[in-house]
Amino acid sequence: MTTTHSKGTHPTASTIMDKNPSVLHPTDKISQAVECIMKHRYRRLPVVDDDGCFMGVFGVTCLLRLVLPKAVIMDKGLESAAYIRDSLSDLHRRLKEVEDEPISLCMREEMVRVSPDTPLIETLLILYKTGASLPVVDPETGKLVGVISYFDVGENILAAEV
Repeated sequence: MTTTHSKGTHPTASTIMDKNPSVLHPTDKISQAVECIMKHRYRRLPVVDDDGCFMGVFGVTCLLRLVLPKAVIMDKGLESAAYIRDSLSDLHRRLKEVEDEPISLCMREEMVRVSPDTPLIETLLILYKTGASLPVVDPETGKLVGVISYFDVGENILAAEV
């Protein structure tokens, strides 16, 4: 997946992106998303429509929102949850209650994205600031063309020629 550049060319987001990322669709069930996230240890996955257009992300933050007590996540909810004594079984029960719902129930529209021609260092700065994988979206079509994770960056840096 590593691309070498000759002198005079500058690496971009497309240089380091995974061109075949795992994706979800808004109608996928939460149970399918959980299985994929847990199996591959993803923090989040891009969500695309039937045409491959980027719609947002679904990830562990969404999952936490689904299993936490409503009183702690609602607007103007509890400031502290120190006295709530829910068990892992309680959290599992909440997840089971929504497992057949579509991921659109809590997917998040992701505004932070890069285009394939975003310069490499700018891409890495955005990745650093957001702390999560970056969707690479074609600005003309809105289609997801790749994803950049910390692992993609690491693999490319380690494989680079000195």
